[in-house]
Amino acid sequence: MGVLGKACGWLADGANWSGESGVRHRLAEHLLVSGTALGIACAVALPVGLWLGHVGRGGALAVNVSNVGRAVPVFAVLALFMVSPLRSAGYLPTVAALVLFAVPPLLTNAYVGVREVDRAVVEAARGMGMSGRQLFWRVELPLARGLVMTGLRSGAVQVVATATIAAMVGQGGLGRIITAGFNTYDTPQVVAGALLVALLALLVEGLLVAADRLLLRRGRPAPR
Repeated sequence: MGVLGKACGWLADGANWSGESGVRHRLAEHLLVSGTALGIACAVALPVGLWLGHVGRGGALAVNVSNVGRAVPVFAVLALFMVSPLRSAGYLPTVAALVLFAVPPLLTNAYVGVREVDRAVVEAARGMGMSGRQLFWRVELPLARGLVMTGLRSGAVQVVATATIAAMVGQGGLGRIITAGFNTYDTPQVVAGALLVALLALLVEGLLVAADRLLLRRGRPAPR
């Protein structure tokens, strides 16, 4: 039996799913950290990106500044937080590092999505007497939905996959399964942990794709 088969055997063992070190508990920790970080990143980046795209000023600078974060390894950011007063704040350093990691794709796609809306459509809406608020909600946001959702999917997958770094500073999540396997030289456990993270990332992306299609279907006018 190869390593992959042994990893599947590890996952099939019910004993590995129970207890504080089990998969269920580690999965709950992983979802908590990832969901919190993604929620905060969305609350920060999406309103700013959409608003800058709507007004058409300052967006390029904001996008370039946010993209600087992509050049900095998220583990380096976490390491900096761990030598600051935040080190005793539980999951806060990990969440803060993941937020900084998730903001660039969310902000960039939100801004670009609104700015790439056909200007002829925008001017036609203005000519019909739409206010700025109506123009944003009825024209720009629906047409920018595709790029906004692409940024959300990208940010979500990155956060879920990168949340394993919490284990590097002694915190929870699926990364603890991987580090525990390294510590005991248990390669099947390491592979099993990696498979869990990969499957969770794929599941999250699949759910967001389904949500995107549902929004698109609801936004279409009913056939007459």
